[in-house]
Amino acid sequence: MKFDRRNFLKVSAMASVITGAPMINRTFFSSPAFAATDKVITFLSAENLTGNWDPTSHTTLGQINLESFVFGYLTRAPMTPGNPDEIVFELAESMELLDEHRLQFKLRKGVKFHNGEPFTANDVKATFEYASQPDRPAAWYPGLCTVDVVDDHTAVVNTTEHGYPASLFWFLSAFLPIMSAKDLADLKTLASRPNGTGAFKFVKQDGNTTVLEANADFLGGAPKVPGLNMTFVGDATTRMLSLLSGEADIIERLEGEQVETIKAKQGFAINEAVSVENKYLWFRCSKPPFNNPTLRKAVAHAIDRDVILDVLGVSGTASNAWVSPVKFGYVDTPNYPKYDPAECQRLLAEAGFPGGQGLPKLQYITSVGFYPKTKEYGEVITAMLQEQGFDVEFSAMEIAAWADNLYDRPGGGPGDMIDCGWATGSPEPDLVLRTHFHSSSKRICGIEDAELDAVLDKERNATDPEARKKIIQEELMPMLAEKVPSLSLFTSVFIHAMREDLKGIYIYPNGMMDASKATNT
Repeated sequence: MKFDRRNFLKVSAMASVITGAPMINRTFFSSPAFAATDKVITFLSAENLTGNWDPTSHTTLGQINLESFVFGYLTRAPMTPGNPDEIVFELAESMELLDEHRLQFKLRKGVKFHNGEPFTANDVKATFEYASQPDRPAAWYPGLCTVDVVDDHTAVVNTTEHGYPASLFWFLSAFLPIMSAKDLADLKTLASRPNGTGAFKFVKQDGNTTVLEANADFLGGAPKVPGLNMTFVGDATTRMLSLLSGEADIIERLEGEQVETIKAKQGFAINEAVSVENKYLWFRCSKPPFNNPTLRKAVAHAIDRDVILDVLGVSGTASNAWVSPVKFGYVDTPNYPKYDPAECQRLLAEAGFPGGQGLPKLQYITSVGFYPKTKEYGEVITAMLQEQGFDVEFSAMEIAAWADNLYDRPGGGPGDMIDCGWATGSPEPDLVLRTHFHSSSKRICGIEDAELDAVLDKERNATDPEARKKIIQEELMPMLAEKVPSLSLFTSVFIHAMREDLKGIYIYPNGMMDASKATNT
């Protein structure tokens, strides 16, 4: 298993980190010489924060984005289309698979946490062993692990006692923020304020605004801007107007009409990126009637995903698998459910509900204010299902109410279908696949299926990456197409808009950003 080794510290701007890699889904801005007029960056986020600064306590993308400014990672994963396994080293200098169950990291020297504590292998040990605990709300796949501390700057992830390959942590090293062992010894401290090694330090929470200041001791060099303010603004139109009026420097989650409005103005730039996020219609597989896979397939064949893409415009692109095209193992699944009303009717009859007769009223839940066009395409999906005989009640909820209804629970989660995306900062596909479809980790759909468990275990335990990819593409994806615990509707295109004078921002395919080389004049 060999990957190019890139040195994060030797580049002058993030635009040149991946020399020679395709830049299909990124917009880069070259950084001019430092200007004394550089000012704080104001970023308007589409999602609010949880109030708990423990990175393992949540799955919210807004907070993950903020963590990308404050925390350091062993590696980063740019995830360009066609090159999903590219790795950039950050807190780690190198990564080596010693044997099937041991993955060694050599760590950078001289790095400090924002509270002044030195970064060592003990912090890697504490982070990995804590975050892999199954009781964490954001339990870190693939499971429990042990970290052997060889010396202050050598850590070995060891899975010998837990029975799966350590190679699974190759991609996952880019997913987990490294926390301080001292903080992890006092979880109240960990939850009360973020303390990382990243380019920006946490200052305070002021209402919906998180205030950050530049970290002069950042391992990549002191940021050029003095700080960054991240403010929650739930309405996309308000975010756009704030950018146009000069109140914001960068905004996220735009819709097509807003993109056109901004493009028509002078002084702004647009970044469009094929993302790691797929949007799914999740079925409540843990309760009737969608504990029946035949009925789930009937729904899948009732939905014309091309029409949904027409509604989305620039905000979505086609996907025929349960992971994004920038994830390891993506394949255009041959038996992926396609729009076919006749097949829908055949499956309805096979499930015992000819023409939809005898089906209960089905509740379809979605959110408004965060994901683009959820209400609009949700109404389209509802009409498509009703046309085939499904009695569907559509509920569009504000983000907080939707989040309260999102996860499965004993007896089955609220409603019968719920719309939700899933984005992770790593090419590792099991952050989606195992997280949602293995019986040991029932997040949204709540499926329990021995055949799915067996093939998920098989691909997880494959020690050769190519063998693992083959299992994912030729066994797992076709099985998901037959069982349809969720329907992947499309892959999100993340759209950011910014002032033209904001230069040097690097945007990852999961929405995280690197502003360490940014200038804002």
